[in-house]
Amino acid sequence: MKLKPLFDKVVLKRIEAQEKTVAGIILPDSAKEKPEVFEIIAVGPGAVVDGKTVPVSVKVGEKVIAAKYSGTEIKLEGVEYTVISESDILAVVE
Repeated sequence: MKLKPLFDKVVLKRIEAQEKTVAGIILPDSAKEKPEVFEIIAVGPGAVVDGKTVPVSVKVGEKVIAAKYSGTEIKLEGVEYTVISESDILAVVE
């Protein structure tokens, strides 16, 4: 099953936090902070403004930083995704 976002929605997959610090200390799951860095899995066609479609400015495969409590988390076939509006994307990681 595939997710196909509508309008200016973007489907993201969280990039997992590192399990080890720079100093080599292994972190238990309870000590890991959820990163707000995601990989874009799918994008919608864009928002409709004044009857015209304004395309989404991000692309599939880009890594982005999203607002902390934005979007809706869903689980599909055992994988967790977050669906957000394009406006909730704060920055593209280059």
